[in-house]
Amino acid sequence: MTGPAVPFREIVLKVHSRCDLACDHCYVYEHADQSWRTRPKVISDHVIRRTAQRLAEHAGTHALPSVTVILHGGEPLLAGPARLRTVCEEFGSALAGIADLDLRIHTNGLQLSPRYLDLFDEFGVKVGISLDGDKAANDRHRRYADGRSSHPLVLKAVELLGQDRYRHLNLGLLCTIDIENDPVAVLDALTDLEPPLVDFLLPHATWDEPPPRPDGSPTAYATWLLAVFDRWQEQGRPVPVRLFSSVLSTLGGGPSLTESLGLAPTDLVVVETDGQLEQVDSLKSAYEGAAATGFDVFTHSLDEVAGHPGVRARQLGLAGVGEACRRCPVVRSCGGGLYTHRYRSASGFDNPSVYCADLEALVRGIQQRTESATVSPALGDPADLAAAQQDLTRTLLALLHADLDGRAGQEWDEAWAIAAEAESSESGAAALDEVLAHPYARTWLLDVLEGLRAGSPEAVGAALRLSAQVAAAAVRGGLDLAVPVTYRAGRIALPTLGELRLGGPGESGRVSVRATGDGFEVRSEDGTRRAIALDGRGAPGWRPVRRLAAAGAPAFLLDDLDPYRDCFTAPAAPRLAPDAADRWAAVIGRAWALLAEAAPEQAAAAAAGLTTLTPVRPPAPCGPGRQEGRPHGYGALGLPVTGGAEELALALLRGHRRTGLRALLDVTDLYASDGAWTHRSPWQEEEVPFSRLLADAYERVGLAALDPRFLRGVPEALDLLEGAAEPTVDGLRLLDLLRKEASGAVRRGSGAVHTGTSRDKHPRITFDQERL
Repeated sequence: MTGPAVPFREIVLKVHSRCDLACDHCYVYEHADQSWRTRPKVISDHVIRRTAQRLAEHAGTHALPSVTVILHGGEPLLAGPARLRTVCEEFGSALAGIADLDLRIHTNGLQLSPRYLDLFDEFGVKVGISLDGDKAANDRHRRYADGRSSHPLVLKAVELLGQDRYRHLNLGLLCTIDIENDPVAVLDALTDLEPPLVDFLLPHATWDEPPPRPDGSPTAYATWLLAVFDRWQEQGRPVPVRLFSSVLSTLGGGPSLTESLGLAPTDLVVVETDGQLEQVDSLKSAYEGAAATGFDVFTHSLDEVAGHPGVRARQLGLAGVGEACRRCPVVRSCGGGLYTHRYRSASGFDNPSVYCADLEALVRGIQQRTESATVSPALGDPADLAAAQQDLTRTLLALLHADLDGRAGQEWDEAWAIAAEAESSESGAAALDEVLAHPYARTWLLDVLEGLRAGSPEAVGAALRLSAQVAAAAVRGGLDLAVPVTYRAGRIALPTLGELRLGGPGESGRVSVRATGDGFEVRSEDGTRRAIALDGRGAPGWRPVRRLAAAGAPAFLLDDLDPYRDCFTAPAAPRLAPDAADRWAAVIGRAWALLAEAAPEQAAAAAAGLTTLTPVRPPAPCGPGRQEGRPHGYGALGLPVTGGAEELALALLRGHRRTGLRALLDVTDLYASDGAWTHRSPWQEEEVPFSRLLADAYERVGLAALDPRFLRGVPEALDLLEGAAEPTVDGLRLLDLLRKEASGAVRRGSGAVHTGTSRDKHPRITFDQERL
């Protein structure tokens, strides 16, 4: 192996190998590995210096922006202030100009004093303290060798760290769980101290040395933690709890926040007081030498350590857990548990966690307790979905403004300032919202952002389309604002309104656009004025965006002008001639009548969600087509310019379902780790990723309103999706809604439209059998 799959970003530096407490649950002194007995008590200057050099070398090789060094033990404060100063100075000097240095220390707090904290303040060393709760809980394990309580001194340390002059150094409290302690009393004792963070750790155990379970319950630790969670919720979540935050993050599709849960690869290495490089310290609970690598800081680089099989095994993510864990629905949250807790002498680490039942119960318990509060409103209310989409577009616009960082010059600044002025009035804000809600505004924004990040020289010029967006909003809102707009290739395109030709294809220039009573006025740099009526009458060179005039159908925009409309799987058609547009509108009107008659609920949903129809060319009879369209905003649909009413009715509904699911995926995480697993599909021979199976099921449930045969395979697919590891809380909620929608389609089946002919009053739509 030539280098690390994941470079080390964190070093645990053992600065002292002894401790001033005799905690009976300590993995260093009380568990299988007793190598501490042969280590030097205190780390030497030579080990400190060589470790700092190795870390700087590693950070430079992998261009790491920052690295973390955690001072540990034993009890690290026993190393004394002078030795700790040497550590801070050596690492600070070695990493200067290479990577930011995040120094931390984890201590039992007994030796903590202003002398240490002033040193830590000088070097920015953050401090975490171990405390297992109230006095009764803490004294169960954390005592001196002679049995005395450590609790009063730990409290003094926490209080000292909480003083104003040291509060910025406070990392929080680390609590090892003992299920014989009162969970509510433990949490109350910790939160009363107002730490910035609380972290709960399961006691280290293996299948050979399982954790104590006084009542024999396989989920006793989950029960204890859920009692803490309930109290935490009742208190209003007064401080972050890393374990709970991690589960909530992964349930929502986010990352794990702790090594003990989740599938994130390890990026940590341990340096012992003698310079030996080891794997994560908790492995000492498994067996003698479990953490050893055979490497040291004197003769080996950190890249060599990262190539060690034991380290690589903890960098494999999902591939690093056993088959039973891979197929478990909660594996994204629990990650198979801490690697150490999987150990069994007969089979090594290829096992579920000894806390497996606890972890599943914990994840499911937190999900059940928070689902109603964490589900995105966009899943249940079209208005909330539209609002979330609008927020996303405005966020992208603000991101573009930040990414440009002045590169677009005065023209961008001028347009940005006029947009701010437009927003100062209610009508202006509404008009700007309407223009930004146009689906192809999203395509423009994403294209420009991608271009800027790729270093495209055209990206800055494309960003200046903002002035046309602002001008369109000013016209729509009837605002008395003169908006300067640069035209290129002899034309300006005003989104949602139309296109104005001002010269030949090679001409460019700058004009001012101002709203008038029935349209707008364009003033050239030479003072020439042109009055433009929005309906296009008496305005040479003006081509308006039309609305579909079809009886009974919604008044969709027929946008065959926007320069960013070519974002569908089929290429956008050119501008339709008036007679062709009328014929297309008539066919769409008939298609809509079929849809409204056969599936009124779906038609109503489509009318609420779709805003813009763009004609696309029919697919080529042979040759590969586009596999994916470009991203666009909510509400756009590309429809072929050919085909009958039956075909377009199906295309309308299919397109509505697809654009609706994409809109949800834009604003909420429905699944995570897509592609890490594949699933058997009822409709394809090959296995497919979660995203494909969900998209197929989502589309078919909607199309079942037209023909219940589309429901074939849907219940099986929903069962597979609900039992998979990928869905988030929002994803599970969507699956529940789909199941209810599918049940409704079954109940309506007797009145639904079927393939074939009939003499009854219902319209009939003939479907391509291959597509069912």
